Amino acid sequence: MPELPEVETTLRGVSPHLVGSTVREVIVRHKGLRWPVPDTIHLLESEKILSGTRRGKYLLFKAKPGTLLIHLGMSGALRLSDADTPWRKHDHVAFQLDTGKQLRFHDPRRFGCVLLIDDPATHPLLAPLGPEPLGADFDAAYLQQQLKGKKANIKQAIMDSHLVVGVGNIYACEALFMAGIQPQKAAGKVARSSLVKLVSAIKEVLAASIDMGGTTLRDFLRENGEPGYFKQTLRVYDLEDEPCRECQTPVRRIVQSNRSTFFCPQCQR
Repeated sequence: MPELPEVETTLRGVSPHLVGSTVREVIVRHKGLRWPVPDTIHLLESEKILSGTRRGKYLLFKAKPGTLLIHLGMSGALRLSDADTPWRKHDHVAFQLDTGKQLRFHDPRRFGCVLLIDDPATHPLLAPLGPEPLGADFDAAYLQQQLKGKKANIKQAIMDSHLVVGVGNIYACEALFMAGIQPQKAAGKVARSSLVKLVSAIKEVLAASIDMGGTTLRDFLRENGEPGYFKQTLRVYDLEDEPCRECQTPVRRIVQSNRSTFFCPQCQR
C-alpha cells in the first residue's frame, strides 16, 4: 500500500500540472471503487483547481464546487498522460485539463477512491485523523500523553491513524529500529527518553523517504512512472535473517496484527 511518503511524492509530482489548470472534462470509466465515484464529480468541469494538499494518505485538490479527495488505496496511482495515450485496463477516472494533459487514476484492485466533498475538516474520513507526523504538533509530550496506560504494543500504537497519521508498516519498523525500541513492548511502558528518540526517528525516516521519492514495494510508482529509491536504504524492513547493520545480529521477523514486523533483537530492547 502506498504510504505517506509515496502520497506526498505523488502530490508534489502532479500539483504543478493540476493546480492552476482548468478541468475541461471528467471521464469516469468505472465508478466501482472503494466508494462509488459520485455523479457530482462532474461539477469540477469548467472549474480551476485552486490548491493541492495532503492529509494523511489522502490527496485534496480544492476547487469552487468542492474538494476533490483521492486515496490511492492498495494499488492506486495518478499518472499524467496525453489525451491520445491508449487507456490501460485499470484506468478508471481521468481529468482532462485545459493544458491538453489528462490526469488518470489507475487502480487494479479498486480499493482507492475519487470523491468530491464539501468540507475536509468535517468529512468523516478526515475528521478523526491524528496530527501529521512531520508537524510541530507531533512531539514527545503529545505521544507520551496519548500512550499513557496503553497496553497495545508500541508498533500497533504508532500505526493508529487516530494517534498520528501516515506511519505505515515500513516506516514503523524503521523508526522503532532507529529509536532502539522493541516493537512488542507495551506502548504505555515506553520511557519518555525513548519516545523523544521515536518521534525524531519517525520524522527523520519519513522526511528522508519523501526526499528520495518514496519506497518501491510491489505497485508504487511515482507520478512519472519511475520507481522511488528509498528501499535501498531500509535498515530492517524485509531484511529477515540478514545481519543488522549496527551489530551484525540477524534481523528477525514476527507477525503483529497480521503484518510483518522486522527488528533487531540486540539493538531494540
